[in-house]
Amino acid sequence: MTETPRSAARPTGFGYAAMRVFDLSIGEMLWSRRTVFMGLVVGLPVLIAIIVRALLALRDAPLTANGHTVTGPFIFGLIIWLYMRFTVPVLGVFYGTSLIADEVEDKTITYLFTRPIPRSAILIGKYLAYLACTIFVVLPSVMIVWLLIVPIGGSLGANFLDLLKDLGLLALGLAVYGAVFALIGSAMKRPLLSGLVFVLGWEPIAVALPGYLKRLSVAYYVQGLVPHAMPQDSPISLIQGIFREVPGLGESMIWLAIILVACLWLAARTVSRREYVLEQ
Repeated sequence: MTETPRSAARPTGFGYAAMRVFDLSIGEMLWSRRTVFMGLVVGLPVLIAIIVRALLALRDAPLTANGHTVTGPFIFGLIIWLYMRFTVPVLGVFYGTSLIADEVEDKTITYLFTRPIPRSAILIGKYLAYLACTIFVVLPSVMIVWLLIVPIGGSLGANFLDLLKDLGLLALGLAVYGAVFALIGSAMKRPLLSGLVFVLGWEPIAVALPGYLKRLSVAYYVQGLVPHAMPQDSPISLIQGIFREVPGLGESMIWLAIILVACLWLAARTVSRREYVLEQ
């Protein structure tokens, strides 16, 4: 009588399991209906850049505001602000909340949980797939906008370091928002609605209000990063005029790192301990 090797039933290591889940999830994300939505979201800034270039070509004269020439780096700074305050949070909501919620809704969570792998590795693997998928789509769109806009009264070479800062901050924003909404998605029954309320309701209100409520939002710390990535002729004074209190770069980086690690840890812990009830 042949005995089944015990090694076949042993739990797989966390790192290997996470990468296996990542490998399976990345293809599903890239070819899902959400990718069409993501393309539309990241396509908006590109469309704005194309319209600006077309208007300049038809006008055959530099853009001016209050007697000052509006340069490409100035416009690019505003578009980066659009990415950070709209594109990144929205993508975090729609992808982050779906990491576990989609498996529950499709009734496939049982198949994942019966595998000999740590439950937390499923969450981390899917989170890494989200991060790779969104970065793969968002950052190239930023490059296109940069190539279209910055040459308007500016130099690509002189603004290249600012571009690298912007790309890094966008990747950080995607990572933090993804972790926050991965936690919401693993803990709540209707996470998408809660995520949209957080991004479109709570954050704009909290950031605009005086006091300490703004410190309970990701946007408060994100806005502390964006001005540092903008060139010197960017609308920093405009941003700081709208938001009276802006945290420093160091404070923003520390708190964003804490939010990222804490939310990922709590999300992994929630997935490991929670019993998900599948609706009939």
